[in-house]
Amino acid sequence: MLRNAMSHLLGSRLTRESRPPGSGGGLVQLALPPALSASLGCDAVGVPAGYGFRLMSHLPRTGCVFADADRWWWIVPAGSDLDLDWPSQVAYARGAYVPAVRPRLIHAPDSRTPYTPPIPLFLMVCQITGVTPSWAAAGGPHAVPAG
Repeated sequence: MLRNAMSHLLGSRLTRESRPPGSGGGLVQLALPPALSASLGCDAVGVPAGYGFRLMSHLPRTGCVFADADRWWWIVPAGSDLDLDWPSQVAYARGAYVPAVRPRLIHAPDSRTPYTPPIPLFLMVCQITGVTPSWAAAGGPHAVPAG
């Protein structure tokens, strides 16, 4: 009985700690394997589970991938949403705080970095979802004039 009470207490403490401040409920932070270096911070890109295997097989390099029944989550460097208009079928999660139920690690990279390169992932997601890639942010192009 004491073991069960302690397990329940520790479980609720871990659940609260895994949520970003002010997020309310229902989010968990994807936990990277401890041997991997995430020096660039972590965000996650979630796609419907039906696209998962196709994306995985076409990407040149894949970092950590988590999955639950509804989505597959690719770990990307923090800020990988900057100037990219991810398709509406995609969920972008800053800090890798995702609305998932028991996500599990289904792919670990061969290297020491947990990241899937965001540009190839973005292009493949756009191709699979039939969306034309959009590069410019709402403020317009950010090109440096030659001159």
